[in-house]
Amino acid sequence: MKHFLLLGALALTAGVAVPASANDRYAQRPPVLVSPDLAAPWVMQLGQRPEQRPSRQAREAIATGMPVQPYTAEPRFDRRYAQPGTRKANQPRVQERTAATAAPAKQQAKRRIDPAYLPQEVDYDGPHKAGTIVIDTQQNFLYLVEDGGKARRYGVGTGKPGFEWAGSHKVTRKREWPDWRPPAEMIARERARGRVLPSHMEGGPNNPLGARALYLGSTLYRIHGTNQPWTIGRAVSSGCIRMRNEDVIELYERVKVGATVVVS
Repeated sequence: MKHFLLLGALALTAGVAVPASANDRYAQRPPVLVSPDLAAPWVMQLGQRPEQRPSRQAREAIATGMPVQPYTAEPRFDRRYAQPGTRKANQPRVQERTAATAAPAKQQAKRRIDPAYLPQEVDYDGPHKAGTIVIDTQQNFLYLVEDGGKARRYGVGTGKPGFEWAGSHKVTRKREWPDWRPPAEMIARERARGRVLPSHMEGGPNNPLGARALYLGSTLYRIHGTNQPWTIGRAVSSGCIRMRNEDVIELYERVKVGATVVVS
């Protein structure tokens, strides 16, 4: 019995120790055979979309016999705008962006000047001779009368209620980028409203008198530019006649000292 066991062990050891050929690893592997009854279902599964499980509301409706609405995909939730604890956190952000966009647009519309107040050539049949400045404070227009029944018309800002005036004066002097010295009554009036005005401001882009000024007789009134061009066409000043800076520069070059100014 021991003899037979010894022979069997030797035979097993000899079988394991047989060396394999080096070329066996490069030999072509035999094809894997799949039974036809397994291949067909597998191939069919590759071409199918997984079935969508009905939602809880749909399952409840089916159980109770209620009609089921067709499935519609929910809108994708953008997690870039998500906030902790909010299911629809992106909605307030959208509203905030819309409000932020609307504010500058409204401000821009407020500061837009009506094209009717831009300079243009118009017919003139009034009694004043060429070179005269005629200011219509009701329509907020300034006319520089020209030859041939024409006039150059500009939009202006005029005196607000309580500061209107009318009359005829001469242009007594002209200044480029004039200094501003508010009269004492204006300083006191604005101080009562909580606004402190300087007693003197040098000329420049931030100066309320703008780029040019034409002084009218011995009065405190002037035809001058403004750093607030959106006020043109309105009654906003303390009696002075405001023009856009580019318009008052043009008028400054065309009007001489001694020209008549008629305000009505």
